[in-house]
Amino acid sequence: MIAALFVDADGAYAGMPDVDCWHIGRDARRYPGEGPVIAHPPCQRWGRYAFRSEPGADEGCFASALASVRRWGGVLEHPAYSHAWLAHGLPWPPSEGGWQRDLSGGWCSHVEQGHYGHFARKPTWLYALGARTPDLIWGPAPQRLPAYAVERYGYEKARRIGVMAAVGGKDKTKIRAATPPAFRDVLLEMVR
Repeated sequence: MIAALFVDADGAYAGMPDVDCWHIGRDARRYPGEGPVIAHPPCQRWGRYAFRSEPGADEGCFASALASVRRWGGVLEHPAYSHAWLAHGLPWPPSEGGWQRDLSGGWCSHVEQGHYGHFARKPTWLYALGARTPDLIWGPAPQRLPAYAVERYGYEKARRIGVMAAVGGKDKTKIRAATPPAFRDVLLEMVR
């Protein structure tokens, strides 16, 4: 059984027979270690907008996720350029692709989830230990700009405001954070 830590209760891992989902209600920081993990710790306090709040004030979620990967094996996923990498001594992965080894024997990689079905490029860093480190689809994912935005604002402004500007409604954060099924499957195969 694979544990998916810090995931949405009704997200990409929900209902999978070989996955034990640890959503916010279960408090993934208390995972007892019954098997390998795929960790998606909250990123809001570590990303490029973290300056708006106390950087790293995630109640120990990233530290717990990293400790789980290091103890039981698995893979951790976080936004590219996450300040958590520096705070926890992880090496920045090569942006051109591949895997970078760290002093603990783990591997870091840079991949864009747009290659795996996310509507945005969604640059992501992975940390894997005791898991396969396969070749992934490296390099920048294609930019997907809504035709109406390019028509209305021109290419340069549409590119600057990005594809998220075209996503309306109250679920913008949930849509942005979602893991595409194809990327979820890659992470599961790494850990199996």
